[in-house]
Amino acid sequence: MAATTTLEEPTRRDFLYIATAAVGIVGAGAAVWPLISQMSPDASTLAAGSVEVDISGIAVGQILTVKWRGKPIFVSHRTPEEIAAVRAVPLNELKDPATDQSRVQKPEWLIVIGICTHLGCVPLGNEGPYHGFFCPCHGSVYDPSGRIRQGPAPANLVVPPYKFVSDAKISIG
Repeated sequence: MAATTTLEEPTRRDFLYIATAAVGIVGAGAAVWPLISQMSPDASTLAAGSVEVDISGIAVGQILTVKWRGKPIFVSHRTPEEIAAVRAVPLNELKDPATDQSRVQKPEWLIVIGICTHLGCVPLGNEGPYHGFFCPCHGSVYDPSGRIRQGPAPANLVVPPYKFVSDAKISIG
């Protein structure tokens, strides 16, 4: 004798189980979607991911401050005297040793994040005994290469990622 299998017709209860599960899945997806969506950066953050700066109008000895990702960026057009002075400093005199050549792509241009590495204040440009950057809040003094020379700051001013797009324009970020 052959075994026969009989299929039962779906009942109203089966339909209700399937419909309830489908509505539950759609509801869970609708509840989770805003949570996942809010983790993505908004359009203004994405737009601020990089900024192009026209450096053709910055005179020698002048510092331009631009904003990138909510942080001040100092773009300093250094004088030949400043370049010679920072390159002549022995590394053993520095709290956070770094050569000037490792901090710049072109000797005449210094690009650093303008936030003091001590407590996050914004230093003043062309100030202090080294004519670099001076943080008036706690007295940190940086040279024209953004290297810490005096005061409580533990590290040099941070160099952001940047590149020269042309001789007159840089892209930060």
